[in-house]
Amino acid sequence: MTPVGILGILFLLLALYCGTDPFKQSAISEFPDFEAYKVDMPPWEMVPMVRDKDNLLQKSEIKFLNQVQGPESMAFDPLGRGPYTGVADGRIVFWDGEKWNDFAHTSSNRSELCNPKPSPLSYLPNEHICGRPLGLRFDKKTGDLYIADAYLGLLKVGPEGGLATSLVTGANGVPLRFTNDLDIDDEGIVYFTDSSSKYQRR
Repeated sequence: MTPVGILGILFLLLALYCGTDPFKQSAISEFPDFEAYKVDMPPWEMVPMVRDKDNLLQKSEIKFLNQVQGPESMAFDPLGRGPYTGVADGRIVFWDGEKWNDFAHTSSNRSELCNPKPSPLSYLPNEHICGRPLGLRFDKKTGDLYIADAYLGLLKVGPEGGLATSLVTGANGVPLRFTNDLDIDDEGIVYFTDSSSKYQRR
């Protein structure tokens, strides 16, 4: 058999393996009622083709490498201090110009389980206990920080920080399962997203 024929058979076996997932290794193997939806994409001629001709991204500098684990969203308070970010162990921390400092946390169940660990993956088993703050936004008028926590819903903490107060854990009788991000308009109305009504992040 020719090398091309062998390659073709290997490709066919790989496609069959991926299609049937016999060892349940795919990311959705534990979700039997998962539904896929086709998304119609715009034609290629409508996709913007603006390029970074100066290659600015290549000249950028990586900040805070290995100093914060799993930052998701960044925010600056009404006085311009920060950034503030939620990290993988459930805390919200802020940068004071020299080091990261604890500012707030979303879970009242913090314990040794939630102590900082060397790897973001080491937090996964305890995220639902320690909290996982994702979206952050400051109310520019009050200085309150609103937090979208993947497990604990929408919360708020005052300008002094500390334990955040729960605001919303469900909508129309449906519990929030994966609170993800938020925004605040000029009137102080908070809008937030929940990524799934069935599945949690973990």
